[in-house]
Amino acid sequence: MTTRLTQLESLAEICTSQGWMLATAESCTGGGIAKAMTEVAGSSSWFTAGLVTYSNTSKEKLLGVQPASLATGGAVSEAVVKEMVAGACLRTGADFALATSGVAGPGGGTPEKPVGTVWIAWGSANLQQALKCHFPGDRRAIREASIDQALQLLKNHLEKAAAG
Repeated sequence: MTTRLTQLESLAEICTSQGWMLATAESCTGGGIAKAMTEVAGSSSWFTAGLVTYSNTSKEKLLGVQPASLATGGAVSEAVVKEMVAGACLRTGADFALATSGVAGPGGGTPEKPVGTVWIAWGSANLQQALKCHFPGDRRAIREASIDQALQLLKNHLEKAAAG
């Protein structure tokens, strides 16, 4: 199994070799992805910004998430995380971004979106992909699993992009 450090070293290597910059737009992970990225020495050469947009208002104002997307699917939805990625790229100048929004608990879950539901999106300003995940455990476990899954998804995406 790939460790977080290994994922981050791979991200650093890919971004450095391609001249790419990354950004994050986080809700449920509360800046955990940005924190992990900046723990790698030299990350300023490939990581530009991390936005923690926990409220819907901050998602709208800082990332340009459309009020209609929030009203239709809620903050924990495919449309919103994709818009978070696009907004992070556009607002920071990053080539690629990673976004998370979910229900980390212990409260806040619904039958449609139980605790542990997390949407992760990655991509560029023009093209985003997203995955709905369900992670078990308490708040900390859900957030940590979200960070690890998000880093893996971004690493896979950047490997493919770098390969052409």
